[in-house]
Amino acid sequence: MARGDNRDQRGGGNRDREGQESEFVEKLVSINRVAKVVKGGRRFGFAALVVVGDGKGRVGHGAGKAREVPEAIRKATEQAKRTMVRVPLREGRTLHHDLKGHFGAGQVVMRAAPAGTGIIAGGPMRAVFEALGVQDVVAKSIGTSNPHNMVKATLAALSSIVSPRVVAARRGKKISDILGKPEAGVSEHEGAA
Repeated sequence: MARGDNRDQRGGGNRDREGQESEFVEKLVSINRVAKVVKGGRRFGFAALVVVGDGKGRVGHGAGKAREVPEAIRKATEQAKRTMVRVPLREGRTLHHDLKGHFGAGQVVMRAAPAGTGIIAGGPMRAVFEALGVQDVVAKSIGTSNPHNMVKATLAALSSIVSPRVVAARRGKKISDILGKPEAGVSEHEGAA
């Protein structure tokens, strides 16, 4: 009887989680059919790669495998929500500085862009920026076209961003000393790391 009660409580928790899901941007990056060879032949399954973000500076990625596509996507989405990281953005729309990131054979280069540029990036990188809430960025993938490595390289680079507020605090200076211009361009929400 106690087990049933626990299930009911978990079900209630999932409903709350489903209510929050609407605030997340979920992007399916890739879906791949995989085969396992067994004595009777081949057993097919699906592997999904999903990027999830809140559009306000948080993003995560996840991979899931299952016999059916929806189940693989659900597993990947849950993993992505567990691995979310916060990325400080300049003016809530672009990166603070140029970045390079790599994971395995995947290398990515990202540059901050002026307002109105849009997201100039391909495939998996575009999904990460859209989920993150970046509106202006120029990015290039060098090396692999493997979506898993591209996403991981992009997130590795994004997690290395340091906002001017954090740098100023670390050095014991003002933000204007770091940027070399007035503080008017820096808003309150950027310093949150």
